[in-house]
Amino acid sequence: NAAMAARHARQAHGLGKVAIVDFDVHHGNGTQEIFWRDPSVLYASTHQMPHYPGSGAASETGAGNIVNAPLAAGDGSGAFDAAIKSVILPALERFEPELVIVSAGFDAHRADPLSSTLLEEEDYSRATRQLCAIAAKYADGRLVSLLEGGYHLQALASSAAAHVRALMQA
Repeated sequence: NAAMAARHARQAHGLGKVAIVDFDVHHGNGTQEIFWRDPSVLYASTHQMPHYPGSGAASETGAGNIVNAPLAAGDGSGAFDAAIKSVILPALERFEPELVIVSAGFDAHRADPLSSTLLEEEDYSRATRQLCAIAAKYADGRLVSLLEGGYHLQALASSAAAHVRALMQA
């Protein structure tokens, strides 16, 4: 979904640089592979590692446009916040995207049965506000959010609601 949106934005709307930020618990190996050698698209991911699909090591950098900030089982707000602040946001600042696409997966939530990470609704809200600030600074506020994973229905609902509230306040 995000890869197609990025390609469409570049081809149909003439955008030069598109960033995809993925905070699903699973690494977006397909998205990473599609843009591995395409410096016009930055792919930045936080995800649990080791975990399915087994990719997403910090050493996987593509053409310098791939940024992976893996989280370990048991990591929560502090590790997620550090990954966003010390890895993802600096990469976005250097890249200066004309569009930010968010692969918004909420399956890293502490209640989700498919992960061992311990994120809370506020973590998603805070990250969303930070991504909106990047979009405001470099992309005239252009940010697209795509719903990805989330398998505990209450955690999915509350996390998605926190994310949407943050988008609406931007």
